[in-house]
Amino acid sequence: MKLAHIQIQTNNIEQTTAFYQDILKLPIIEKDSDSVSIQAGNSVLKFVENPQFKSIYHFAFNIPENKLDEAIEWCKNKVGLILIKDQNVITNFENWNAHAVYFYDNNGNLLEFIARHDLNNAQSKKFSSKAILNISEIGIVNENPLEVGKELIAKHSLEFFSKNDNSELFAAVGDDEGLLIMVQPNRNWYPTQTPSESNKTEVRIENNGALIELKFQ
Repeated sequence: MKLAHIQIQTNNIEQTTAFYQDILKLPIIEKDSDSVSIQAGNSVLKFVENPQFKSIYHFAFNIPENKLDEAIEWCKNKVGLILIKDQNVITNFENWNAHAVYFYDNNGNLLEFIARHDLNNAQSKKFSSKAILNISEIGIVNENPLEVGKELIAKHSLEFFSKNDNSELFAAVGDDEGLLIMVQPNRNWYPTQTPSESNKTEVRIENNGALIELKFQ
């Protein structure tokens, strides 16, 4: 399952454009007075301006499974990586066979670089923004994560993520390539103390040749 296009909100389109273009060095593919579209590997991340928006999102980028250490070095002097424990910035997701690091964008959104070792995507080139492969996760906040997951599976022939212990509190739909991460409101986004909130989100998925358009509130 591929997350081809994600649309979320920002309260400052100019600052957001500057962060993704100048700090993360990602290409701007379209921009107008109240929106900007950013190329992130094989995915597009679109921000739409809402001056009253005061919440945050969580999303992740897949990077080559052998490039996490280089990605950490690349992040220095760009963003401050979030400490997990004992001055360590790396989270080991043993059940998912993945390692990840976290940081914030200019909006306070929680971003993640994740190296999934079951994907055959190792690269030899030195890590840069060009090594970002795609958007791999988007957080969706709903009172009933498990029920929403079941509805998506029934309607669009998707699947629960087999490596995740899906529950009424936290459920994931998709696979290593792309995941909808569904959590209940007020559940802190790992590894922060920031509670999750339901925010308008639009997602375009590619799955087994089908294009799926989803809108969440």
